[in-house]
Amino acid sequence: MKTGTVVKLKINCLGNNPGTIGVVFEEYDLGEPGGSQVIFENGEHCGFSPSEQEDFFVKIGFDYDIADYRFTNVIQLSRDFENGRFDSVFKK
Repeated sequence: MKTGTVVKLKINCLGNNPGTIGVVFEEYDLGEPGGSQVIFENGEHCGFSPSEQEDFFVKIGFDYDIADYRFTNVIQLSRDFENGRFDSVFKK
């Protein structure tokens, strides 16, 4: 999934119930296959392989405000979350 892809959880994950919204903030390639990191409404985040993405998510949209996000590290990610960087997804 591309950075900016908005998803909805199918199952419980990281303290989030099914139906919780998340957004891809990074695509990574640690070999075949690559994966995507997703941050959720509660600020929790994790990486998901393509097969995990199928098991965990339904794609529900795309947010162009997030598409240009550049992940640097988890401390900055937490700061960005607290400062409202992902509000275009979570505050609708």
